[in-house]
Amino acid sequence: MANANDYDFLFKLLLIGDSGVGKSSLLLHLLIEDSRFADNVYTDSYISTIGVDFKIKTLTIDNKTVKLQIWDTAGQERFRTITSSYYRGAHGIIVVYDVTDKVSFTNVKQWLGEIDRYACQSVNRLLVGNKADLLEKKVVDTNEAKEYAQSINISFLETSAKSSENVEEAFNLMTKQIKERVSKAPEVKPAGGGGLPKAGKESKKCCA
Repeated sequence: MANANDYDFLFKLLLIGDSGVGKSSLLLHLLIEDSRFADNVYTDSYISTIGVDFKIKTLTIDNKTVKLQIWDTAGQERFRTITSSYYRGAHGIIVVYDVTDKVSFTNVKQWLGEIDRYACQSVNRLLVGNKADLLEKKVVDTNEAKEYAQSINISFLETSAKSSENVEEAFNLMTKQIKERVSKAPEVKPAGGGGLPKAGKESKKCCA
């Protein structure tokens, strides 16, 4: 039986964004071993998350074992006060919008403001435009989103939970960026508590 601590890094990762942009579908895809959704698994009317859903995923990045604690936060306004507490201790945050919904893209700025307000200063951020398979319904131009991401110095990908486009790449990219950052951080004694990396892999400021 594998040891419970048989990993090199433990990171807390958040998925945030408006309700209905596909955060839960992206996470569901990541947890399915097959590279694509089975027809009886994927549904366009995936039930909106109530509160926060928590999943574990283990990845191998640069020959290192990384365990992710992924928190899928609800996008509804009435849950914002609940989910705000989950920003604390997060190592990476993926902001998701729907490429067929201009409002969800406009609200990205508000979600980034939530990160600035509640998360640690050094937290890694990634902008994801989901539902890229719906080309005929697309209203958010790829170049517009890419230029916006570049202007605030964060990475950007378009994904499709339905077709599998860039889903694993998004989580791998975020995990790699976190790993690179914390590997350069000075070693500290473990502070304990959920959502923290293994001892000596993160600063106290981010994990407080």
